[in-house]
Amino acid sequence: MTKTRTAADVAFIEALAELLRAKDLTEIAVTRDYGEADRLEVRLARHLPAAPALPVAVPQAAAAAAAPVPPPPAAPAAAAAAQPDDPAQHPGAVTSPMVGTVYLQSEPGSPPFVTVGASVREGQTLLIIEAMKTMNQIPAPRAGVVRRILVGDGSAVEYGAPLMIIE
Repeated sequence: MTKTRTAADVAFIEALAELLRAKDLTEIAVTRDYGEADRLEVRLARHLPAAPALPVAVPQAAAAAAAPVPPPPAAPAAAAAAQPDDPAQHPGAVTSPMVGTVYLQSEPGSPPFVTVGASVREGQTLLIIEAMKTMNQIPAPRAGVVRRILVGDGSAVEYGAPLMIIE
């Protein structure tokens, strides 16, 4: 491998890292072929922050010396009511079959494929996801009414991300 190609490869990897950060992706993998049996394979992954640590049990003697114990958390039903429903768990959720960029209309300035409150039939195009310079039409998995659109035009989505709710 020549120094010029090494410098170009480093610049390529830096550009991929910037794309990973700019599009808020967690992973990207690319293979660059230079010729027969000569290629560069790059996989960049970003680790998400770890979940907060669970409380540690304190021995009784130390607990007695500590400040008063806060009241126990609210009942599970109250906690569930305080948190909004997870759209991905909704039975009418339409999820992304791939990683890419979402487009809600066929071209800029044209009307969107669907709007909130619109009735859709099974197989009707809901939106487009661009992946690797290919436009992929995402069809409605069932007939119903669009209740929520969970993505914005031009936004990046990951595999399994909820796109909209159809009831």
